[in-house]
Amino acid sequence: MHLEKLSLTNFKNYEDARYAFGRQVNVIVGPNGSGKTNLLDAVYFLSLSKSAFQNQDALTIQHEADYFIIDGIFEESEHHHTQITISLQRGQRKVLMADKKPYERVSEHIGRFPVVLMAPNDTDLVRDHSEDRRHFFDGVLSQLDSAYLRDYLAYQQVLKQRNSLLKLFAERNQVDNDLLDTYDEPLLEIGQRIHDRRQQFIIEFLPDFQSHYAYLSDEREAVNIVYESEVSNPDFAAEFRHFRRRDTVLQRTTMGVHKDDYSFLIGRNDPVPLKKFGSQGQQKTFVIALKLAQFDQLEATKTVKPILLLDDIFDKLDDHRIGKLIQRMDAGAFGQIFVTDARPERTRELLRQVRAEVRFFEIGS
Repeated sequence: MHLEKLSLTNFKNYEDARYAFGRQVNVIVGPNGSGKTNLLDAVYFLSLSKSAFQNQDALTIQHEADYFIIDGIFEESEHHHTQITISLQRGQRKVLMADKKPYERVSEHIGRFPVVLMAPNDTDLVRDHSEDRRHFFDGVLSQLDSAYLRDYLAYQQVLKQRNSLLKLFAERNQVDNDLLDTYDEPLLEIGQRIHDRRQQFIIEFLPDFQSHYAYLSDEREAVNIVYESEVSNPDFAAEFRHFRRRDTVLQRTTMGVHKDDYSFLIGRNDPVPLKKFGSQGQQKTFVIALKLAQFDQLEATKTVKPILLLDDIFDKLDDHRIGKLIQRMDAGAFGQIFVTDARPERTRELLRQVRAEVRFFEIGS
């Protein structure tokens, strides 16, 4: 599976652009600010129907334009090509089509064209909030498991409705417990399924992740990921209902899988939090191992190699980690790869030993 062609209209800084990509390594070079990352984001958007870097779709429309269109052709197999088109008019709903026919649900598209992104801000997963870590693992699971994605979207919808109801109760200073029951029951039921799938996934994910970390670090230290959730408590449902009064005062749902976290640990005998005790190099190695394990999980489940997007990583990694990634490229571990770099000479030198076809695209010159 690979992306053959890409067409952009009013997407970020691209007013009108056309590209024909190679099956293996595609290197996007140009000065800083020329739109290299935006081009990668267009590939990501086409694959997952959302931007990797913007929370609101409207922010990806070029300044002063009224709409954007991303159009691409994927080769899913030797004789099967699919045209994917995503368009958005300001003030209207996003339209997603396959071969010019709209999807019934956007969620049907997620996971059809798997993609993995490595970007300079990935270490935020280690340093920042639990929301970032949940977002990462939810993104992996959503590409892997359509049932999980359906549950996740349903949970978010019920949670939003329950929070709106809590605000209304606070304003009226009156709580309708029977009405709350109609939201609590599905929230608890769906939340339990999400919890169980997350727990199962970490068990499946850990061996791949730990193997990649050992490879990247030359087995210098051990690492672990621990899934943490209030829902693991057998009495969680009773506790959830017990704290209704607190939820009403705070006007939000204070317990549930939307509060889950993942602890990133380092150390063999007495593991400690990576965030506090891991070096910058160890943190970078940890997140690269996360992304490589994501790649492996997607490939095993989808039976195709995901598209790999490498945004400016040669500028952020040391020679040792770059060398390890190049070794995997040369061994044919990946499928189609997109690389951005502001220094084309460096990329040419680094990729000289790779036996794959390498195509360069110069933008903003």
